[in-house]
Amino acid sequence: MDMTAPKFPAHASAGAWPRAVPLVVVLGVLLWLFRETAQSMVSIWSRSDTFAHAFLVPPIALALVWRKRAELARTAAAPSPLWLLALVLACAVWLLGNLAAVHSAAQGALVALVVCAVPAVLGVRAARVIAFPLLFLFFSVPIGEFLIEPMMEGTADFTVAALRASGIPVYREGLQFVIPSGNWSVVAACSGVRYLIASVMVGTLFAYLNFHSWKRRLAFVALAIVVPVVANWLRAYLIVMLGHLSSNQIAAGADHLVYGWIFFGVVILLMFMVGARFVDAAPAPTAGKSLSAGDMASVPAAARRGVWIAAASACFLLLGTQVVHERIHAASAVGVPVFELPADLPATDQGSKVAWQAGRPPITDWMPFYRHAATVAHTTYAVRGGAREDAVGVWVGLYRDQNYERKMITSTNVLVEEGSMAWLALVQPAAHMVLEGLGRTATVAPRSTLLRAPADPRVSPTQRLLVWRLYRVGGRWVSGDAEALVWLALQRLLGRGDDSAVLMFYSPLAEDERGAERLQTFVSHHLDVFAERIDAARADRAGPTR
Repeated sequence: MDMTAPKFPAHASAGAWPRAVPLVVVLGVLLWLFRETAQSMVSIWSRSDTFAHAFLVPPIALALVWRKRAELARTAAAPSPLWLLALVLACAVWLLGNLAAVHSAAQGALVALVVCAVPAVLGVRAARVIAFPLLFLFFSVPIGEFLIEPMMEGTADFTVAALRASGIPVYREGLQFVIPSGNWSVVAACSGVRYLIASVMVGTLFAYLNFHSWKRRLAFVALAIVVPVVANWLRAYLIVMLGHLSSNQIAAGADHLVYGWIFFGVVILLMFMVGARFVDAAPAPTAGKSLSAGDMASVPAAARRGVWIAAASACFLLLGTQVVHERIHAASAVGVPVFELPADLPATDQGSKVAWQAGRPPITDWMPFYRHAATVAHTTYAVRGGAREDAVGVWVGLYRDQNYERKMITSTNVLVEEGSMAWLALVQPAAHMVLEGLGRTATVAPRSTLLRAPADPRVSPTQRLLVWRLYRVGGRWVSGDAEALVWLALQRLLGRGDDSAVLMFYSPLAEDERGAERLQTFVSHHLDVFAERIDAARADRAGPTR
């Protein structure tokens, strides 16, 4: 591995470093104004094993920049006004991410601001010299948790298929499966996301330092993506096999995580050993447009004014973004919204006068694991004289004055708390409905989840619930998290507050599968009623509180 820096005359950097002072000023202002975002990144690094590697990213990036110091000193400073537009875009993303309380968006925008500040102040040629160290900083953004669920599914698919190919019978339900020797489940720690993130970061660094051909670099990075995924599949299969063959004496508890890291370390070491056999030589240095030693004295005087103007413009943009953010935040509504579910609903059968009544005996003791709602309301609706199995439960959580600790859409707000042995959540296809009401025709697609009690697939279910979930944001129905976050940020940006709601409709699901039909009928007829109640609570956000 070639760790030596390019050799340039020592006097080439004389007087060149003062050109970096404006950039240092911009970065200092940036980190001070956006310190809360930076602190949130460090907080996640310190408490999450998945992102603990990010502590190494800034010092590695600085070391890589230091290796290029002589080449930077020979590069003229030529600020690029177009990159000020990139700063504006990054500021907009940070603002929207903060308004929607999305850590990954705000933190990614912060790193983008650092990266864009270099070409904006020093120029594209200087940024090109240290392009890799700048882009490497994005590995400090704690992002990747959205991959957990699909990677858990992939791990479960491979493990079950491999067990069956090994002649072991498997019964699977969701992410849990049963084999003759015991019950296994794929949890978040088994998804392999932490292996993937660490492998891609280290693999990218290895490719940059050891390969000079772009084809080889990209090939090795692709290998760093595929290898940890496949290795995690094999790890999960081997752990289950070890537990099965040892009658669950080994690899059945927390020690299987230790075995996983050992296995992952061996796999990554082998990957680097293979990559080391294909290291290519660095191309011979060619004469470029960099400055000669004789020109070094004239450049700072000629470019100083443009550099400082660019730096001042960047600082003005950063300060302006913070002013806008503070003004929007100061206009947010406070207090507890007044909201009650309707006591009665009109009959769903137009030929009948029988209405749905609230306050009936509860269908189940299940409640969604949603925290920090400003107001929560739930009840059970049933037709007068109808059976308990034909009832529909409704749960509504209203959110106001949201922030990173108190928000509607977060990975910790789920239907079933992680590790629960009472309920097992199984994702179902979304339901599509066309609604006519509130002055327009709309199509909604609630997210559908089947809940099974108990969670243990070895035990016959005692109850199954079909749950439909929708968000109400800015007077519109939204089913996806990402779409809801975008609308939430836009609402706050327009000064309309962040009042929003999550609705759950649930009903027992019997063997005849009538629960889906029951929910379809109930929701399609009464969703507008709930919309009017929620919108009324939102309109009253500036009124009295309780």
